[in-house]
Amino acid sequence: MRNLFLSVVLLLSSGITSAESLLIANASLIERDSSSDVTHDILISDGVISRIAEDLTETPADNVIDAAGRPVTSAFFAGITALGLTEIGMVSDTVDSQLMDLYTGLIHPEFDVRDAFNPHSSAIPVTRIEGFGYTLLAASPGDRPLSGHGSLVRLDGGYNSFEGVPVMYANVDGAAGDKLGGSRAASWMLLNAIFAELTTPDKDLKLITPQGKSALSAAKKNGIFIFRAHRASDIVRVLAFASEYNLQAVISGGQEAWIVRQPLARAKVPVIINALDNLPQSFDALGARLDNAALLHEAGVTVLFTSGETHNARKLRQVVGNAVAHGLPHKTALAAMTSIPASLFGGIERSLQSGSRADLVIWSGDPLDVTSAADSVIIGGALDTMQSRQTKLLQRYLSEEPNKGRAYINP
Repeated sequence: MRNLFLSVVLLLSSGITSAESLLIANASLIERDSSSDVTHDILISDGVISRIAEDLTETPADNVIDAAGRPVTSAFFAGITALGLTEIGMVSDTVDSQLMDLYTGLIHPEFDVRDAFNPHSSAIPVTRIEGFGYTLLAASPGDRPLSGHGSLVRLDGGYNSFEGVPVMYANVDGAAGDKLGGSRAASWMLLNAIFAELTTPDKDLKLITPQGKSALSAAKKNGIFIFRAHRASDIVRVLAFASEYNLQAVISGGQEAWIVRQPLARAKVPVIINALDNLPQSFDALGARLDNAALLHEAGVTVLFTSGETHNARKLRQVVGNAVAHGLPHKTALAAMTSIPASLFGGIERSLQSGSRADLVIWSGDPLDVTSAADSVIIGGALDTMQSRQTKLLQRYLSEEPNKGRAYINP
């Protein structure tokens, strides 16, 4: 029998949240191995994975966790969210993800949501303890075709946890057109005019500021443009626009993306979808279907996932489980939740290999199964306390006596 120096129960009860070195033993690496019968040990040092082998129990480590054959994956990607930007949706001064510019008429690609990011938002630990380690900060659609930009951010509670390249958000669906004079053609008219101003002297700019011109130029050169579009014809228009201006484009929404999967594959344009979209929510999505992800993958399109939610971003793994249920390969789905988003948006390597950042999760079972949960979360080599506002409220108010509320027992 393999001897382990310390169990995860002892680690958590002692209040340990970080260690110089940590050994996870007997882990099933379903993210990279097809067989769950062979387990591996993962050695973490200085916040990164230093070694993975079948038996590292003779290797000194400050702390050891026995995964006992449970699945271990990289911490998941939470999709496109406003985590750290939105606290309470109905309280306007706690919402910092959207710019509404009804007065100057200018368009502001320089609007950077990262300037408003709050790492102490209560929604972040709620998401993190469910097995999510990073997200893509959204500049939510406002009343202009470009809503601003963000980037990847780690959910580690740091003030400067941003990663990757600038990500600019463009809105070209029917909802965007409705805000611009009633036609989505107006979105394209303005976008063409905006990009024309990239070669205009600063003193002659009409639609953007010099700062906006600089931000747009930087994103065009080194960044990524996420175009929100559902209708197949709109997606085809995005492909033409991206080709004309030499943009690295990604489709977000894409409920009819399966219809134009071959052009998407040829253009090497990834698609970020909600795998639960199966009924038309608008006339943009008459072709929505549950096997959208599987059809895109079969055609060679890179697929990622988002739920369209912030406070319930933690439910994304259930969304992805539905994509698997409708034909997407399990291993592909796991990659879409771990390594692919980081690679696509220029973030830190996130995969089960030496040298990768040690953002890991020990799951009770298959992480894409609704009955499974994150048993332990490790961020940057440190064990998470697995506490959030919700768990503290539960502890505070859960009744332990039949005739007395917890508030009276533990004031």
